[in-house]
Amino acid sequence: MDNVTRWRVPTRYVVLKAAVTVAFAATGLLLGRGDRIALILTVSGTAALLAYALRDLLAPVRLSADGAGVRVVSGYCGHLDVPWSRVERIRVDERRRLGLRTETLEIDTGERLHLFSAGELGADCADVADQLTSLRTGR
Repeated sequence: MDNVTRWRVPTRYVVLKAAVTVAFAATGLLLGRGDRIALILTVSGTAALLAYALRDLLAPVRLSADGAGVRVVSGYCGHLDVPWSRVERIRVDERRRLGLRTETLEIDTGERLHLFSAGELGADCADVADQLTSLRTGR
């Protein structure tokens, strides 16, 4: 992939997830002293949060693209190369609920739908969609 453009999880999000994991573990251990159920829940919750934070360390680049196609994160920390000829549509889905607005970048390959939030990309979804369209069309 020559002249590759990459979008990655911002470092501040990784640090925040790690801090929340440590805070959750510490709070659970302090408040649940002597309680087996609390200990089990704390360990389980901490493991889940740790897995979530580790994914950002193992696969920080969620999406990359060049003139040949895109590379998307697949599974926990794998990647899948998709040539432009297999990309059917790139669009931004916007939802409003409970006074909040969320955007999701959608890359549709016909077989799979790859979804990315602005938090995963470290950029505005509409801007990323514009850049991908430009790379795809060569304009």
